[in-house]
Amino acid sequence: MSMSDRDGFIWLDGDLVPWREAKVHVLTHTLHYGMGAFEGVRAYKTDKGTGIFRLEDHTKRLINSTKILGMKIPYSQKEIEEAQKIVVEKNNLKSGYIRPMCFYGSEGMGLRADNLKEHLMVAAWEWGSYFSDDNLKNGIRIKTSSYTRHHVNATMCKAKANGNYINSMLALQEALNCGFDEALLLDVNGYVAEGSGENIFIVNGKTIFTPEVNSALDGITRRTVMQIAEDEGIEIKVKNITRDEIYISDEAFFTGTAAEVTPIIEIDDTKIHNGVPGKTTKALQNNYFNLIRGEYDKHNEWLTHLSEIK
Repeated sequence: MSMSDRDGFIWLDGDLVPWREAKVHVLTHTLHYGMGAFEGVRAYKTDKGTGIFRLEDHTKRLINSTKILGMKIPYSQKEIEEAQKIVVEKNNLKSGYIRPMCFYGSEGMGLRADNLKEHLMVAAWEWGSYFSDDNLKNGIRIKTSSYTRHHVNATMCKAKANGNYINSMLALQEALNCGFDEALLLDVNGYVAEGSGENIFIVNGKTIFTPEVNSALDGITRRTVMQIAEDEGIEIKVKNITRDEIYISDEAFFTGTAAEVTPIIEIDDTKIHNGVPGKTTKALQNNYFNLIRGEYDKHNEWLTHLSEIK
């Protein structure tokens, strides 16, 4: 089904618009130059009804992204959170994926355009596992990309900016074309950065390691998993990681709002340990899924149920 040809509603500049009527002009500035910011948020079915996971944190990151890009988002954090709740509710979603995006309109063209207006849209739809259920259970194969992750002063890496994802798409297509499930990107110094849309962790013995987020996005799922590990008494260290450290690690996994917690079993045709998801990865994955369903005994404040937003 086409993303444009669906039933339902999209929130656009303060109004609920029928899905098929939520359109912009072909000369929309962001379409040409990539200057915009977006978020990926998930809503999950829980015993208390639909809950949006870490809504406040995602919305705050969206606002921070627009600030980094010099965009003035025309709504308050509370209004943006309310818009996300509305699209989940009006589209009758028990669970789903939410996409808020701030973009420049068609008020002007060219790099020097000085009459541009910021717009905000929020859509939500049903979306299952980013990777297949089999991948979530049995793990994925990844390839180190020939493409390098952004230099921190070439683009603003703390912003979840539209244009930044050209780099991700090139890396992912390269990996898929070579028969792998996902890409791993290195930074300009040759250290591990992240996947095309995920943060990475490795496990050695009883310790988990994850790279600094200098050129990688500071993932909200990354922070969540680090907190779960702390809750469970598992040591986590943040350090520079080389690709060959992944080759000889005991376990590895990706995290992300879309990817959730996905085991990595092979990199560059080299099996990680015995080529199956490890015990620590499976435990963290299980606790993460319990958390997003409201079945974990901590951090219930990270689930915002629809009835809680006024």
